[in-house]
Amino acid sequence: MRAVLSRWVDPFVVTLLVVLVLGLVVPVGPGAQRVVDAVADVAVTVLFLVYGMRLSTREVWAGLRNWRLQGGILAATYVVFPVLGLVTAWAIEPLVGAPLAAGVLYLSLLPSTVQSSVAFTSVARGNVAGAICGATVSNVAGMVVTPLLVLWLMSGPGGAAGGADGPSGGLGGLRTVLLQLLLPFVVGQLLQPWVGDWVRARRWLTLGVDRGTILVVVFGAVAAASSAGVWSSVSGWSIVALLVVSALVLAAMLALTWWGGAALRLSTEDRIALLMCGSKKSLATGLPMASVLFPVAVAGVVAVPVIVFHQLQLVVCAVLARRLALRD
Repeated sequence: MRAVLSRWVDPFVVTLLVVLVLGLVVPVGPGAQRVVDAVADVAVTVLFLVYGMRLSTREVWAGLRNWRLQGGILAATYVVFPVLGLVTAWAIEPLVGAPLAAGVLYLSLLPSTVQSSVAFTSVARGNVAGAICGATVSNVAGMVVTPLLVLWLMSGPGGAAGGADGPSGGLGGLRTVLLQLLLPFVVGQLLQPWVGDWVRARRWLTLGVDRGTILVVVFGAVAAASSAGVWSSVSGWSIVALLVVSALVLAAMLALTWWGGAALRLSTEDRIALLMCGSKKSLATGLPMASVLFPVAVAGVVAVPVIVFHQLQLVVCAVLARRLALRD
C-alpha cells in the first residue's frame, strides 16, 4: 500500500494543493503581501542563478541553436495556442459570458511562463538549457507580440481591449525579464567554470530551489488575487466552468506539444522542454499586462481565466514531471 501511494501520490503535488488552499483562505494584508512578493522575486532570481551555475556554456549554445525546439515553442505559444483560444472563446461565450470568454482568449495570447517551465523541465530530466532559451525568448517576444495580438483580435467594436497601451506594459515586462531572469543566469554562467561541478554533483540543491520557488510564487499569486477580491467578481458556476475549459485546453496543448515534438523528430529531452514551455502561460506577465491593456472595469474579470489556468497547469505539470522523471 505504501509503495502504491509513493508511486501515485507525489508529496510535492500535495504540498502544492495545500499552498493553493492557504492562499485562498489565509488573509494576507498589504504589508505581508509585499513581503511574500519580495521573497518570490528573490527565489526566482536564485533559481536562475543556480541554473546558470549548473549548465555548461556548451549546453546553453546548443539550446539556442536547436531551431526545431525553439521554433516549436514559439509556434505553440503564438500560433497554435491563440487559434485554440479563439475557437474556445467563441464556443464558451454563451455559457460564461463575454468578459470571461475574452479572458480565455487573452490567456491564449500570453507568453510562456519561465520559472515553472524551466523548473518542471528540470524535474522531468528534460533539456533545461533548451527550456531556458525557449521560455526566455518567448517572454521577450511576448512583450511586443502579446499587445499586438490583443489589439488585433480583441479590439474594435465591443472589444475588451479598449484602453490598450502596449509599449508601457511591454517595457516594464522586458525590464523584469532582463533584470530578474537573464542577469542572474548570465552571472551564474560566469561563475560556472568554478562552481559548476559542485552544483551538478548536488541535484538536491537544484530540486529544492525548483520546488521552493514554485510554492512561493503560487502562494503569492493566489493570496494577491484573494486580497483583491478577484474571486468574488465571478460566480461559483463560472469558476467550475473555467476549470473544465482550462482542463480541456491544457490537455489539448499537452497532447499537441508532445506529439508535435515527435513529428519534429525531437529527442525525449527536447520533447519534454517543448511540452513544458509550449503548454503554459505566464501569470507573472498576464496580470500586470491585463491592467495596462484593458479598462479597469474589465481587467479583473479578464484576469480570472489566467489565474485558474495557471494553478491548474502547475498541478498537472507537477504530476507529469514526476512521471517523466521515473522513465528509464
